[in-house]
Amino acid sequence: MNEKQLPHSGNNILYRHCIAEWRTVIDINRELLVVKKGQAVFSENDTVKGVFFINAGKIKIHQRWEREKELIIRFAKSGDMLGYRGLGKEKVYPVSATALEDTVLMYIGIRFFEATLQVNPRLTYVLMDFYANELEATEKRVRNMAHMEVKGRIAEALLMLKESFGINEQGFIDIRLTRQDIASYVGTTYETISRMTSELEAEKLIKTSGKNIALLNERKLEKLVRSKTE
Repeated sequence: MNEKQLPHSGNNILYRHCIAEWRTVIDINRELLVVKKGQAVFSENDTVKGVFFINAGKIKIHQRWEREKELIIRFAKSGDMLGYRGLGKEKVYPVSATALEDTVLMYIGIRFFEATLQVNPRLTYVLMDFYANELEATEKRVRNMAHMEVKGRIAEALLMLKESFGINEQGFIDIRLTRQDIASYVGTTYETISRMTSELEAEKLIKTSGKNIALLNERKLEKLVRSKTE
């Protein structure tokens, strides 16, 4: 697949918020990449060489947690940015990013990205706001993992995934995750996820088919989240 055949990247935050004249400069300096399902985009403690924008596909951002465990920080989709957490003083990625499906990325080298921020103050402001919101969401999830019961955390995670990815034509959340991925996202074990998922199905709150999950009663799921945080 050559560059002309790859999905256009104009829906990402970089193109949307830079000045019109700078978009041609981006096109000259960008690199389009295809990452296969299961392949790492970057790994924890890698040196930061640039940032990535998703043209098409889905990515999980994760971090080592205790011995041989991982915690999934968030999931990213088309239009989202990756690698911004590595723009601090140490210039290393504090997290890893792995493709959940075949994914097309736009890569921008770090020096050009920094120059882009200097030329585009609106983009800089939007990215600061984006980063602050992501940090707040991450802190909330970590807090909930410490204080919320597992069933409430699962309900909250499913509602967040549905809000972020929407649903497909079959009525399932438009992201296919393994039970282990869900466990890593809510901070529990595979066995607990399997048991709790069965309970939620028995209560007719969700429906599953392989890696697909549909929400049957969002109102009760929301009530479950609230009851576990009060």
